[in-house]
Amino acid sequence: MKYMKTIIKLIGLLLLTGLVLGLSSCEDFLNRPTEDGYTVSTFYQNDEQCLQAVNPIYNSPWHDFSRAFFKIGEVQSGNYYWTGPYQDFTLTSSNEDLANMSASLWSVNAYCNSIIENINLYAGPQTTEAGRNMAKGEALVWKAMAYFFMVRIWGEVPIIHNNSAEIATGNYNKLYKATTENLYDYIIMTLEKAIEWLPARPGAPGRMDKYSAYGLLAKVYLTKSGLGQTGTRRQEDLDKAAEYALKVINESGRVLVPVYSDIFRLKNNLASESLIAWRWTVAPQWTASNAMQPDLCLAGFDDFGGWGGWNGPSVDLQDAFGEDALNLTQRRNGDARRKATMMMYGDKYEYFWADRGGFDWTAFQLGRESFDSPTGANAVKHLVGDNYDHIQGTGVGIGEMKTSLATHLLRLADVYLIYAEAVLGNNASTTDTKALAVFNAVRTRAGVSTKTSITFDDIWKERRLELACEGDFWYDFVRLHYYKPDEALNILKAQRRKTYVGLNDYYKAGNGTIIIGGDGKPTPRYNTDMADLNITHDKFFAPFPDTDLAMNPNLREAPVEYDLSGYTY
Repeated sequence: MKYMKTIIKLIGLLLLTGLVLGLSSCEDFLNRPTEDGYTVSTFYQNDEQCLQAVNPIYNSPWHDFSRAFFKIGEVQSGNYYWTGPYQDFTLTSSNEDLANMSASLWSVNAYCNSIIENINLYAGPQTTEAGRNMAKGEALVWKAMAYFFMVRIWGEVPIIHNNSAEIATGNYNKLYKATTENLYDYIIMTLEKAIEWLPARPGAPGRMDKYSAYGLLAKVYLTKSGLGQTGTRRQEDLDKAAEYALKVINESGRVLVPVYSDIFRLKNNLASESLIAWRWTVAPQWTASNAMQPDLCLAGFDDFGGWGGWNGPSVDLQDAFGEDALNLTQRRNGDARRKATMMMYGDKYEYFWADRGGFDWTAFQLGRESFDSPTGANAVKHLVGDNYDHIQGTGVGIGEMKTSLATHLLRLADVYLIYAEAVLGNNASTTDTKALAVFNAVRTRAGVSTKTSITFDDIWKERRLELACEGDFWYDFVRLHYYKPDEALNILKAQRRKTYVGLNDYYKAGNGTIIIGGDGKPTPRYNTDMADLNITHDKFFAPFPDTDLAMNPNLREAPVEYDLSGYTY
């Protein structure tokens, strides 16, 4: 399997030759050891070296997952239009992004396993127990995150607990999948050990602490609560989700970034609201950098071009924000999250093109031969601007398909909404004081009115608006599908996932005049001629890549129960 090839490669790299990926970084905690001058058996001689060995897991192994991360989380969920198999649920085993995603997630697991094994075997007498545990705890959180993605993407996958053990037995191409319940137990076991090992405060800004693990554990329990259920969720899991989320809220010392759009600016890469993030850096090594900007930005937006004009935030997401791309005279800027998520007619951004007085989306579009968006909007999140903006934020220039913008995987606002949903549980509504307080804190920052009672639909919509285009919405559907499959399916079927026809002439006219097109139909119009969404229950989980299936035919077999009692860290 591709993931076992990855393990063999990393074993050779990390256990036999001892070479750790090397590059420099603009953030101190991402500094890494050089590629020569030591071996594994002599490297782990102090706490700093233990942490340096962990630093690559904050970016490089995740790089090939990052594109599919957006396509699954946002395109498949209906938040973003991007033509292809994630848009219309025609994903097959031959999909290249799917293969890269699998290889990337398994490489994360392999890297984490190797770090833990290396520290246990080779840590020198100058290391401290706290230092060793911190490094291993961070690796465990990343390992749990990789499995949490895998169980929600494929449903059932093998458990690879120890690289060397699997290589020694020769079973790496014969592994059976674990059950979904088994996988959640394994993730929980891993995070519980991480909490035991991690400090209460991060060792440096941007590093994880025990509350990063508590926040992820809360999300795992909330997701697990509906597994195998019909209509309702297990109360004991909901209680655990609420308990761990509340620990983050009350004890972590973390606070919301006051201005919503600031979360996604380079200057806030290390903001405490971000509990877990990919920490990218512009560096010679390709995989250390954030490559998402060209996928999402308009051609001419930065110094290297982009192809984001072929895609854009969906009409359905615009509907959720109360926006209408065909209304050129009024934008609903009451919710600060809309403008921070999608560019639309009339929007200006002072934090992009700061040396040129800001980025005027309308002027930029109207200055071109054709309007670049099939949906009447373009992305904002994951963009840094031009070279000047990047230098202002980091001190170094932008690269071709390379930025240093962090990708936030778990934010404090997410934990707030996890807590509210866990407290609501199986009730129709709740007026719980604490649940309302944190729910309304999210809304207050966004500049929208507070509520005195909240329902599941309130929280569902709030999660969508708060986390839109952050790669998360699809997993809300997976969580709902566990216990209310038809409801999850029907929400997807009801979405407006199609494009507009005739936006170019309409926007160029600039006065809201409806122009009659050559086909006799008024333009612009929502493109109802496009095929309807073909989503069925079996499409909620992705197929295994062909490469994995070819190497391990047992992936086609029924899952087995793994005995977790023998697994220790």
